[in-house]
Amino acid sequence: MLPKISQKLSPFPFPWLICLFAGILMGITCDPVNAWFFAWIAFVPLWIWVIQQQHFQIKQIIPALTFAIGYYGVTLFWITGVHPMTWMGVPWFNSLLIAIACWVILIVWGSVLVTVWSLAMIFLNRWLYHPLQRVVIGVTLWCSLETLWSYTPLHWTTFAFTQSPYNLPILQLLSISGTTTVTAAIVGFNGLVAEAILLNYGRNSSRLAGGLMKGAIASGSALWAIALLVTLHLAGWLLYLQPVETSQNQAIRVGIIQGNIPNTIKLYPEGWRKAIDGYTTGYINLAQAGAEAILTPETALPFQWRQQVNQRSSFYQAILEEGVPVWVGAFGRKQGRMTNSLYSIGANGETLSRFDKVKLVPLGEYIPFEDWLGKVINRLSPLDSHLAKGDPDQTFLTPFSQAIVGICYESAYGEHFRRQAANGGEFILSASNDAHYSETMPAQHHAQDIMRAIETDRAMVRATNTGYSAIVDPRGNTLWLSDMNEYQTHLGTIYKQQTKTLYVRWGNWLNWVLLGLGIMIIIKSAATNKPSIMS
Repeated sequence: MLPKISQKLSPFPFPWLICLFAGILMGITCDPVNAWFFAWIAFVPLWIWVIQQQHFQIKQIIPALTFAIGYYGVTLFWITGVHPMTWMGVPWFNSLLIAIACWVILIVWGSVLVTVWSLAMIFLNRWLYHPLQRVVIGVTLWCSLETLWSYTPLHWTTFAFTQSPYNLPILQLLSISGTTTVTAAIVGFNGLVAEAILLNYGRNSSRLAGGLMKGAIASGSALWAIALLVTLHLAGWLLYLQPVETSQNQAIRVGIIQGNIPNTIKLYPEGWRKAIDGYTTGYINLAQAGAEAILTPETALPFQWRQQVNQRSSFYQAILEEGVPVWVGAFGRKQGRMTNSLYSIGANGETLSRFDKVKLVPLGEYIPFEDWLGKVINRLSPLDSHLAKGDPDQTFLTPFSQAIVGICYESAYGEHFRRQAANGGEFILSASNDAHYSETMPAQHHAQDIMRAIETDRAMVRATNTGYSAIVDPRGNTLWLSDMNEYQTHLGTIYKQQTKTLYVRWGNWLNWVLLGLGIMIIIKSAATNKPSIMS
């Protein structure tokens, strides 16, 4: 039996500090720094630390925690921008506590993922003798955990997200199996680099069939890493170069209105008047400029849409006069509660369809475990977070064809878009608010929507309240991007698509393949108590 590789790098002082720095590097891959290339090396220190551990001790989770704090703390720091909420009646100090609590909760939730991965790797490593075995298991575990986390109410960043919006070639792989494809590539590359380092610079390590075998495997790991990086980027580049459908009979001239109404006035009379005036004027101008349809942001009109129809508001009257379909964000009613909805209004003013937001924001739009947590929240804040959730299997009909709808927070959930594309959606409408944050949040939100466009091979129209509104093609190219905190209108062209990517057809199939392969490796290694030759 070949002896197990058990390296202890020297020097490797203060592993918690090194892993914290590595986590920060992973965090700055996203906006506002966008140093996406660090994702391909930032996971290496934590991997090396985990593989060195032989027996479980509580202190072993500290480097994992510091990596998570650095990664999620930096990436999700924008959440603190909800403070101050004094304009909503929340006392200044309570507002600060809420903002910090939201940030800490997100970091803790991310820390659970990293800690579970680290402990599982330490536990399974006793049966894994070959570096490539560990790489496969490490990739499988991380991708599986990210997949599980994507079904929870708190989900925003994945390792795949670190590459958006600038590394478009690798992002094309999203069309194969969603974020799992790109995440697997990043984790796999980091793992191969880490294993090569362990083999080349390990101290007090037992021999793997002698120095020549050890050196050969180390070189093999490095070559596999380089080959993986080059091959996947080349494959992505070839996908990126594939032409996009631009047939005129599939074209839609779409107008976008960015109302630029600050949250501080949006829910009050001044904001109501500004909304009606701004969106009415923008609608008329775009209609007369040749728009075939017009999109407004999430809750652009902060009223129930039925009220606007009954009262014959100036916005509704403009629809009747201009006769151009509009997709308008407003409120609805369901089961005695308000809904955050997007309405498809036809040229005659009739409601063709309505889409109620499915992925509500915890604490902002609903209170998880409301029976007991609601009492605590109500003491801190007078906010009424009781919106009704939309049904996952909704369809959104337009005068052109069926559309895919994402309302704000839903942009983080690839399955939400995949399901609608599989059911016949031919283009994406993304309606968001994004006000009251720094530019980091809307930039990250735009990066999420770029990923959703690539995954589904669909053109996307984004309308936001204060920015960034945009038009994105199916390859993730941003054809137009608005300025921040300005009232803007834009008229552009998108093209309907009927194609179905592998991801749309089969969902996250790659994760199941990895799980099957990982289970076989563990069973074989545990049964034989020796490595299988996988090089």
